Amino acid sequence: MLRNVLIGLITLLYPFAVWLGQAHVEPRVLALLLVAVLALRVKGSGLLAGKGWLLAAGTLLVTVLISNSALPLKLYPVLVNLAMLAVFGWSLRHPPTVIERLARLREPDLPESGVQYTRKVTQVWCGFFVVNGAIALGTALWASPAVWSLYNGLIAYLLMGVLFAIEFCVRWHVKRKHHV
Repeated sequence: MLRNVLIGLITLLYPFAVWLGQAHVEPRVLALLLVAVLALRVKGSGLLAGKGWLLAAGTLLVTVLISNSALPLKLYPVLVNLAMLAVFGWSLRHPPTVIERLARLREPDLPESGVQYTRKVTQVWCGFFVVNGAIALGTALWASPAVWSLYNGLIAYLLMGVLFAIEFCVRWHVKRKHHV
């Protein structure tokens, strides 16, 4: 439990660590921090099934270690968005969707209307990951380190929260409409 909280906190603070760390330590040192976080995640979560994810993250890290450039570190949020897009997109092609699986945890006998709704929500999240990933890429390539950190460490999370809140309100309205 504490390990998961620590990993979550480090993940959330990652953009700020990169931003602050650039002025004080080499990118190689920051890459080692990320290696440690990924190792903790893999060890405790069985992420070995996501070998493609590990290969991509490992490639970014090796690139940092060799080049000592911060750019691959800044591309990590892009990689996260691509990975999420892949998972959600795959579930659209091979149901049940990620959102349907989550919905069935609360409502195992999800009606067909619920299945269709969760499919639409999964499509919305795919769109979010495309847009968010594109912005993350833009900030990595062309923005200052402060702007990159602000977007990837705060604004992106706020946008996710807004999307969650909007979806919650829409779901409440849809459920109410179908249950009346």
